[in-house]
Amino acid sequence: MPEAQSGSAALPQEALEIAAGYAFGGPALDLGALLWDGVCLPDAQVRIPLPMLNRHGLVAGATGTGKTKTLQLIAEQLSAQGVPVFLADIKGDVSGISAPGARNEKLQARAAEVHQQWEATGFPAEFYALGGIGHGIPVRATVTSFGPLLLSKVLQLNRTQEQSLGLIFHYADQKGLELVDLKDLRAVVAFLTSDEGKGELKDIGGLSTATAGVILRSLTAFEAEGMADFFGEPEFDTAELLRTADDGRGLVSVLELAAVRDRPRLFSTFLMWLLADLFHDLPEVGDVDRPKLVFFFDEAHLLFNGASKAFLDSLTQTVRLIRSKGVGVFFVTQTAKDVPADVLAQLGNRVQHALRAFTPDDQKALKATVKTFPDSAYDLEELLTGLGTGEAVVTVLSEKGAPTPVAATRLRAPESLMGPVDTGALDSAVRSSSLYGRYAHAVDRESAYEKLDSRGDSRGAKGPDEMKAPPRSHEEEPSVVEQVVGSGMFKSLARSLGTQIGREITRSVFGTARRRR
Repeated sequence: MPEAQSGSAALPQEALEIAAGYAFGGPALDLGALLWDGVCLPDAQVRIPLPMLNRHGLVAGATGTGKTKTLQLIAEQLSAQGVPVFLADIKGDVSGISAPGARNEKLQARAAEVHQQWEATGFPAEFYALGGIGHGIPVRATVTSFGPLLLSKVLQLNRTQEQSLGLIFHYADQKGLELVDLKDLRAVVAFLTSDEGKGELKDIGGLSTATAGVILRSLTAFEAEGMADFFGEPEFDTAELLRTADDGRGLVSVLELAAVRDRPRLFSTFLMWLLADLFHDLPEVGDVDRPKLVFFFDEAHLLFNGASKAFLDSLTQTVRLIRSKGVGVFFVTQTAKDVPADVLAQLGNRVQHALRAFTPDDQKALKATVKTFPDSAYDLEELLTGLGTGEAVVTVLSEKGAPTPVAATRLRAPESLMGPVDTGALDSAVRSSSLYGRYAHAVDRESAYEKLDSRGDSRGAKGPDEMKAPPRSHEEEPSVVEQVVGSGMFKSLARSLGTQIGREITRSVFGTARRRR
C-alpha cells in the first residue's frame, strides 16, 4: 500500500478542494480520512456536522463491506456527544457496543492510517427484544396503537382489505374499544359480522363477510406462526429511547432481531411503529444543535417490499416531518435503489460502501447508485467496485445545509467491541436494567374475547352503544354485550389516562395511536 501523505501542503489540488468541504467549525462526527488516487490522506478528515444528523441519511453497500461497523462508529460518537441512538441488531453482533474493544495489530494499523487516537471504550446501552423473543427487555405494542395501516402490511392484506380493517379500527376508536391484543381484534370483527353488529358500519360502507373472513384467517395464520406475543401489554413507551446515561452520554438502545430475522414483515413494520410513535408524541423543535435521537433502520428494503401506496405515502411524510422533531433517521440497505425516490430525496447524508457488479442486475444497480450522487471528481463506477472493507464514498450536508463534495474515505475503527458480548453478560445487563421490572412480564387482562368465549358464543355480541340496557331482574342472565362492556377491555380503557368511552382516538399521519402513561 502507498505511504500515507502528511501535511496539508502535500495534498493534490483536487483533494484540497474536497477536504475544504469538510472543514467544519462546530461539533462534528469524525468518519475517517480522505482517499485520493489509492492513497490515504490522514490530514484531510471527513466529518459530519452534528446538527445535520437530523437531516437523515443512507448507509449502503454490499454484504461484508462494513456497514455494521460504520453504524457502530457513528453510534459511538453520537453517544459520546450526548445523543441517544437506536440500533436494530439484525445479525446479533451489535451488542458489543457496550464493551471496550480489543486492540490488535490490524486495528492499530487502521488507526494510524487515519490519525485516530484509538482508545478501547464501551458505551451505555439498553438491550431489547421484540416480544421478548431473544436476549432483551420485551418490546410490545397494543393493537390499538399499532393501527390499521401497519397491521395491514404485517398481515399482507390487499387495498380493499386494508380499507376494511381501517373501518374496523375506526369503529373501535369511536366506541372506546381499546384493542389490546389480537384476540380483542378478532372479537370486534366477529361482532361486526354478526346479525346484531353488521348494521354498525352500514352508513360508511359496511364490512363484507368475505373480507372479514380473509382478515380473520390472516390473524389466525399470524398467531399460528407464533407472532401474537408481539402485541399486548405492557406496551413499550418509546420515550425510553430518548434517555441519556448518568455521565451525560447518550444511551444506545439495541433491539435484537436475530431471533426473528425470519419474520421480516413483522420486524421491519414494528421498527416503523417505533418511529411513527415517536413522531406522534414528540413536540416540534425545529433546527437543533444536536438531535434528540438518531434512529438506524437496518435492512430497510424489507420495509418497502410489498408496501401499499398509502403505507409509502405515510412513510415519506413521517420521514419528512420528523426532522423538525429532532429525530434523524438513517436507512441501512444494500443499494440506494432499494429506497423509493420520494424517501431517498429526504436523505441528506450518504455513506456508500462497495457494490458488486457481477451480474447485469448488479451493473444496473451500480449505474443507478452513481446517478444519485452529486457531480464528483472521482470515476464513481470504478471507485464503488474497488473500495475495500471499511472504505466508503461519503457526501453529507455542511453546516449551511449544502451537500459536501463526494469523498472516498477510509473509515475509522470503532472503539467498542466489534462483535457480540457474551450471552451471560448480556442477560445479566438485561435483568439489572431499571426497565426490566416494568416490561419483562406480559399482562393478559380480561378482554372481550374471553367474555365472549366463556359463553361459547362469539356471534351475538351487541355494540357498546347498548350499554344503557333496561334493568333486568336478578333471575336474568347477563347478555353477551353486558359481559363485553364489563370486560377487561373496557376496564383497561377506563384506566388509560386521557381516554374515555365515546371519545374517538386521535391517530397520527401513520394511523398509530398513543396512550399517555
